[in-house]
Amino acid sequence: MTKRSTLPTTLVLALAAALTSACSLAPGIHLKDAEVTDRAHEQGDAQFEIQQVSPWLIQKLAKDYAAGVAARQADPNAAALKEYQYKVAPHDVLSVIVWDHPELTSPAGQYRSPEENGQIVYADGTMFYPFVGYVNVAGKTVIEIQLELTKRLRHAIKDPQVSVRVANFKGRRVEMAGEVKSPQTLYLDNIPLRISDALVKTGGFSQASNPAEVTLIRGGKATVLNLMSYYEEGDLKQNWLLLDGDAVHVGSMSLSQVFVFGEVKTVGTKPMFRGRLSLAQALADSAGFDYATMRPAVYVLRQEPQGKPEIFKLDVENADSLILAAQFPLKPRDIVFVATNDLARMNRVIGQILPLVNTIWQTWSMIYTTKSQIGF
Repeated sequence: MTKRSTLPTTLVLALAAALTSACSLAPGIHLKDAEVTDRAHEQGDAQFEIQQVSPWLIQKLAKDYAAGVAARQADPNAAALKEYQYKVAPHDVLSVIVWDHPELTSPAGQYRSPEENGQIVYADGTMFYPFVGYVNVAGKTVIEIQLELTKRLRHAIKDPQVSVRVANFKGRRVEMAGEVKSPQTLYLDNIPLRISDALVKTGGFSQASNPAEVTLIRGGKATVLNLMSYYEEGDLKQNWLLLDGDAVHVGSMSLSQVFVFGEVKTVGTKPMFRGRLSLAQALADSAGFDYATMRPAVYVLRQEPQGKPEIFKLDVENADSLILAAQFPLKPRDIVFVATNDLARMNRVIGQILPLVNTIWQTWSMIYTTKSQIGF
């Protein structure tokens, strides 16, 4: 009897020891506040601490957002809207009318369109006109060109009456690309074109667009604008006047995502609709908590570009704390992690240990049975 009970007793003691350290042996991702803080301090960040999600923190985040809105770069050409005048560029077509002189106004025939009868602006910025010759018109307004032609026609025509307009705008253009319904090249004309105007001309945002991330490329420099702020909050700083050579790219919602891990029913990537997603929405989109295994703590891990990592913690032991989750705004690339409770982690350890214990027990039983049958 003594020999028969030796191995089971040993197994029971070994199992008890393993269960005692179950938290450290449990499979999966572990996150303990003290350990995270200690690691940050060891790596040189003496000020690091996990931030508790509270009404105070929500107010602070709201103030930080308002400060960010106030600090946004204003359109450097906003003042030009009031005095905007189109300036002729190469490849434009000009219509020149000399009153009482149809042979100059419509040399190809009066039934031709103004564009067909018009004067093309060559690549070097000049235009040819009868009795005048080549005139440098690029970079000038139609009024300036009109005055120049009137002055230079006086040697051939007495008191010339000249009118100039652009028959076809082809010289100045902007590119609209990304998540708009009809990406295309738009030509600037005598009406100032802002980003919102260009969006209307391209059919507006596509379903997969992220209006909070519209990139304006000008002179090799990229500026990210938030058109959601313009449409919802009237932030005129975001609605820039477009200039010749500008390129506008509307970002995709697929590039603005958060990642949900841990004790939720559906782990995965959650898109930020129109660039916005609250912590409560991310959890709801994950089909809610797995209440059998979760610990009432939700963490948000954030890495700001060129900034220090941040970790926010929301205690969800009480249902009213979810009000804070609904007010907590997530940012692209945030990681939401729902912690695991100690009992679930211990059960997982048991689930790993029991097959080994059963194997050893069965092996021992077979050996003992064999020994008994042969008389040992």
